[in-house]
Amino acid sequence: MTATLSPTLLAALLAVDTPTICNALEVVVGSRTAQGFTRKPFVATEPAARLVGFARTATLRAAAPGSMSAEEKERRRLAYYEHVVSGSGPQITVIQDLDSEPGIGAFWGEVNSALHHGLGVAGCLTNGAVRDLDALTPGFPIFAGTVSPSHAWVHIVDIGCEVELHGLPIQDGDLLHADRHGAVVIPPGLVEAIPDAIAFMARKEAVLIEAARQPGFTPAHLREAWARMKTVS
Repeated sequence: MTATLSPTLLAALLAVDTPTICNALEVVVGSRTAQGFTRKPFVATEPAARLVGFARTATLRAAAPGSMSAEEKERRRLAYYEHVVSGSGPQITVIQDLDSEPGIGAFWGEVNSALHHGLGVAGCLTNGAVRDLDALTPGFPIFAGTVSPSHAWVHIVDIGCEVELHGLPIQDGDLLHADRHGAVVIPPGLVEAIPDAIAFMARKEAVLIEAARQPGFTPAHLREAWARMKTVS
């Protein structure tokens, strides 16, 4: 079962970009890491958008019709829609395209953006394709692996399973932060500490940024600012 986010905490997470969340997690954990975030860029249908929410996962294929009957494909598709609005919100649908060449067929387009937005889903992450770029529902950001003109034989395979998008393993129910930079998983038990970590990082960075913007900035000024930055608490 997933946790919940208070309106205040949700607003604090949405107020910053995903790189800031990555930095804040380093502060909370106490060290840097090369894990827990995506490794490749996404196609952002709304470049300024940010997503925060709990993953509702599924997998799909599109390169071939698959062995399921038409009735089973329909049943699984409807079960998927029920799953993406289950549990605590906000929800982000996270779909891994399992084909050897992800994105041959687009699950995401005019219809699915409208359906998911209408169901109250916050947005989508996928390594697969998006299409209908001029007809997508505003306010439903999609971060996709590629763009395709066709849906080919796209069909849902599994629901509520572990997926992997651009090098990031994601479990159903994981808390995610995503924007045009990529996505990061916020581990359980750490999210409450993130706002304070964000504020701490902002105070430290402000020392260097303000110094750099002063006229006549020199390496000597940088050394002095760097020393002051290390005393920030």
